[in-house]
Amino acid sequence: MADETDRLIVITGGPGAGKTSLIEALAGSGHAVWPEAGRAIIRDQQAIGGRGLPWVDPVLFAELMLSSDLRGHAEARAGQGNVFFDRGVPDIAGYLTLCGLPIPDHVERAAQQQRYRRTVFIAPPWRDIFTQDAERKQDFAEAQRTYAAMAATYPRYGYALVELPRVSVTERVSFVLDRLLAAD
Repeated sequence: MADETDRLIVITGGPGAGKTSLIEALAGSGHAVWPEAGRAIIRDQQAIGGRGLPWVDPVLFAELMLSSDLRGHAEARAGQGNVFFDRGVPDIAGYLTLCGLPIPDHVERAAQQQRYRRTVFIAPPWRDIFTQDAERKQDFAEAQRTYAAMAATYPRYGYALVELPRVSVTERVSFVLDRLLAAD
């Protein structure tokens, strides 16, 4: 029997690599999804003048993301069927590493205990689709460094990375679904 976490599927990578577009397309085709915590936190913190922003207090930002990701993981485990996550708990460890900050013990425990399907899809940096906006202030060089941090972080927690091809969103959806069907 498959592990119950096999239905919790992470899509990670650097900013501006098409993760959210892929997640939105999966949702549009009827799949359950959990959105990226970071963008919502940035919007909320900007709206209230809060300090939980990556360029103001990266540790607080990481804690807010952890809280959201733990809630998403618990909700997904309580439900049925596959759930696609726009980033997972290990992304927080990768983010802290990227920032040159230590990974607190509780973040390390969360990344070890809150498991997802062993296969994690990673979106590579893709200059042709990369854009900045009100929430994404990183430049392309930082997007590349973020990708490298995630590519190093996930295997450390026992995950196998599958790089997404640089193709249309529709083709990416097919790639992900085909890979999952082939593994089942």
